[in-house]
Amino acid sequence: MGPTASGKSAYAIELAQRYGGEIVSVDSALVYRGLDIGAAKPTREEQAQAPHHLIDLREPWQPYSAAEFAVDARRAIDGIVARGKLPILAGGTGLYFRALLEGLSDMPEADEAMRAALSAEAEQRGWAALHAELALVDPEAASRIHATDAQRIQRALEVWRLSGRTISDWQRNARGQRLPLKVLKLALAPPERAILHARIQARFDAMLEAGFLDEVRSLRALPELHAHPKPLNLPALRAVGYRQAWEYLDAPNPHPALRATFSRGEKETQFRERAIAATRQLAKRQYTWLRGELDARWFDPVTTRTELDAAVAGFIGNSRA
Repeated sequence: MGPTASGKSAYAIELAQRYGGEIVSVDSALVYRGLDIGAAKPTREEQAQAPHHLIDLREPWQPYSAAEFAVDARRAIDGIVARGKLPILAGGTGLYFRALLEGLSDMPEADEAMRAALSAEAEQRGWAALHAELALVDPEAASRIHATDAQRIQRALEVWRLSGRTISDWQRNARGQRLPLKVLKLALAPPERAILHARIQARFDAMLEAGFLDEVRSLRALPELHAHPKPLNLPALRAVGYRQAWEYLDAPNPHPALRATFSRGEKETQFRERAIAATRQLAKRQYTWLRGELDARWFDPVTTRTELDAAVAGFIGNSRA
């Protein structure tokens, strides 16, 4: 587990090679085809170094839920265990981890009409106003959800309006079959937030050099996305970086934050800064979730690598004894 750009994927590949493991992606962006560079999806070369599962399951216009992930991941893990291999879960999507390891509640499923209504309200009132409304009915959820996290605000209010029960109440009463395996939870993160911020910036610049904007142009050209009335409402395009790139390419009608008159170079700088800031906000939310994982052991794969390797070796040895 860990925030974005903390080195999870690279370390998972190393563990898979060292212990004969297979990797199960726990990332809500990697399930979508076409989201490669901007989602830091393992390359073909990296995927050839160790078997990977739950990557490229859906087209970017298709839905995919945490409940579906739990079923797919359980099936993948069962297959890995049957082959005598070690399942290695790697990713930063907390809801996916919780769905798999603890089970989900039977809360109402997504309702397209309700989501459309909430999106329309957000366009008129702003997501900050909807977040304030959530704080009145479910202060517990509002304290966990950032005022700019449109997807989670929408889901929390959707559940409340459909059922009359808060999403926090539903989550407290989660039901489901827990994973019947011994689990070692490793939270990979640098010791200082500034270090992670520097890694995020360096990785985003590398993504731009690798052709990230061309990747987004290819997505925009897909008929299903080109014809979609509000493509940025799709879960796939809510992924950090993709939304900002899409808005940048929407000129001459860009996002309000980009409507000032400035040169092309300044516009590109503004896009880069917005994308990096959004990624930092994602990392902040991931840190908040990780702090709630009380049984997770924290390491930095760079500065505490020896201790991290020892923790894994001890767990593997005890599990196989």
